[in-house]
Amino acid sequence: MKITEFLDKKAIKIDLESTEKEDVLKELVDVLAEVQDIGDRKNIVKALVERESLGSTGIGQGIAIPHGKTDRVNGIVSVLGVSRKGVNFEALDGELVYIFFLLVAPKENAGPHLKALAQISRLLRDSFFCELIRRCKSAEEVYELIQKEEEKGQ
Repeated sequence: MKITEFLDKKAIKIDLESTEKEDVLKELVDVLAEVQDIGDRKNIVKALVERESLGSTGIGQGIAIPHGKTDRVNGIVSVLGVSRKGVNFEALDGELVYIFFLLVAPKENAGPHLKALAQISRLLRDSFFCELIRRCKSAEEVYELIQKEEEKGQ
C-alpha cells in the first residue's frame, strides 16, 4: 500500500491557520470534505476527538497522525497539513506539532487502516524527510516528495 493511493494532492494543506488541537482537527476535516464526500463533518471531528481522548496521536518529533473511523467512506482517505507555527497537540514528547497526517477509514475494516498507519509512520520517522516536508512551499511539492520517497522504497 502506498500513501499516494489514499492521499489526494488536493488534500494537502500548507500553512494551517489553527493553533488549537480541536481547531486543527476541524481545519483538516474541512480540507478532506472539499476532496471527498465524508458525510457530516461534525461526526468525523467527534470521532477524532474521541480517539484523542484515549491518548494523543501526537507521536513526537513534531508529528501527529490523528485518525478515526466512519461508515461514510468506502476506503481510507487522508489529509496532510503543515503548520508553520506549531501546535500544542499534547504530543508524547511535549513538543509542538508541525506535520499532521489525518487518516479516516471505514468502521468495518481494520486491516487497511493499520497498514496505512504503518506506512505513514515509516515515512515520517525520517527526521530529514520531515524537515523537507516542512520546507515545501506548495501541496504539489509535498506530493512529489512523498512520491519520490515511495519510489525509492520499492
